[in-house]
Amino acid sequence: MKKKRVFSGVQPTGNLHLGNYLGAIKNFVSLQSKFECIYCIVDLHAITNHQKPEVLDSNILETTATFIASGLDPDKNIIFNQASIAAHSELAWVFNCVARIGWLNRMTQFKEKAGANKENASVGLLVYPNLMAADILLYKATHVPVGGDQKQHLELTRDIAKKFNNDFKCSNFFPIVEPLIPKEISRVMSLRNGSKKMSKSEESDQSRINLKDEKDLIDQKIKKAKTDNETIPSEKEGLKDRKEALNLISIYASLNEIEIEKVLKEFGGKNFSSFKRKLSESIIEKICPIGNEIKKLLKDKDYLYEVLRKGSKNADLIAKNNLKEIYDIVGLKKFN
Repeated sequence: MKKKRVFSGVQPTGNLHLGNYLGAIKNFVSLQSKFECIYCIVDLHAITNHQKPEVLDSNILETTATFIASGLDPDKNIIFNQASIAAHSELAWVFNCVARIGWLNRMTQFKEKAGANKENASVGLLVYPNLMAADILLYKATHVPVGGDQKQHLELTRDIAKKFNNDFKCSNFFPIVEPLIPKEISRVMSLRNGSKKMSKSEESDQSRINLKDEKDLIDQKIKKAKTDNETIPSEKEGLKDRKEALNLISIYASLNEIEIEKVLKEFGGKNFSSFKRKLSESIIEKICPIGNEIKKLLKDKDYLYEVLRKGSKNADLIAKNNLKEIYDIVGLKKFN
């Protein structure tokens, strides 16, 4: 039986952190034995905000290195950068003509990123969900791993697929993509503010664990991580309205692949100083080998470029065949 196909993309922001690993990349690694997997570095999405070309190139390589260092096998998975495959942009234009303006105006991420000055936001920021749909449907992916903040975009992808199939009377041409939602969604929050996601954009480096952080720096950041004065509860109910405490306990549970309830059973009644020592040990054990491998891989840029070239070649074979079918359905012709 043919494996079902997974597609997912990661923006090349550089300096990926623990939130990126636990929220996405760790899950990618577990999927590669069960699905045919296509992992894309979505550099076209990155330019919805201005990028310095040399920084963008560096970030693409670092994201590639992070994938491999985290356990993604480039011989088993297709790993490539989005801009290498022109069909992404071509299908995005077709979907610009299928999707409705009202659908895009409802996207909460656009409202959040554009803020009060949305009239000055780029058109790309508004329509990039159509490009995201093109990324997925170009490969006729059947499943997409998603976090809580991506569900709306996947719903849009499903709506576009249904409308295209209906408009052009080609029932089931595009699959109606299914979300892959981990049992425990690892939404990792800032170490300084449990109400905010861990993010590279936050000014303080103390707010996050970067994947390339050294052992001593990780230990220091966890010691300074914000908690409260109460002891660790024995029941999950005791974490209500204790966002920083919940965040640290969730990180420990995710790293050790255990339920939060088991963590609370082990540490309930203890103070956070002893828990933080164990948390530091878990992060160092898991993250430092990845960080060391990232640094090693970044010294061999030729190897990373070769991974991307090979991945792009394999992705292009699928993309070109599917785009030709799409153009035939729509009535578009290429005379070259």
